[in-house]
Amino acid sequence: MQYFQAVQQGKKRANEAQMKLFDIAGFAMLTLTTKKKDGKFIPVGEEIYSAAIKKPEGYVIILVDADGYTKTQSKDLEKEEASEIYAKVRESGIEEFPGKQIAIWTEMFDTIQSELVK
Repeated sequence: MQYFQAVQQGKKRANEAQMKLFDIAGFAMLTLTTKKKDGKFIPVGEEIYSAAIKKPEGYVIILVDADGYTKTQSKDLEKEEASEIYAKVRESGIEEFPGKQIAIWTEMFDTIQSELVK
């Protein structure tokens, strides 16, 4: 697959995840549309899983593919608001990401959604 095709297909998949998170949280930022595997760019996966991370600026709710590549993310949130949004994401039927780490751009983050579940 050519890079341009990977970007187009990945953008479509990430945009779908972005709209789901936007409907729930009222804000969602598109993040990755492609990922690199075996030296080649490919689109992010079709699957949508939920996760949460903690950054110095606050908690972030994210939707990722099966490999943990972030397609969309919320803005930085206080813990209580993040907990409420994450609960709504799960209630919408989006499964929890089973992995322990996700990727946003070139950074890796540990998932912490268990801290948000009441």
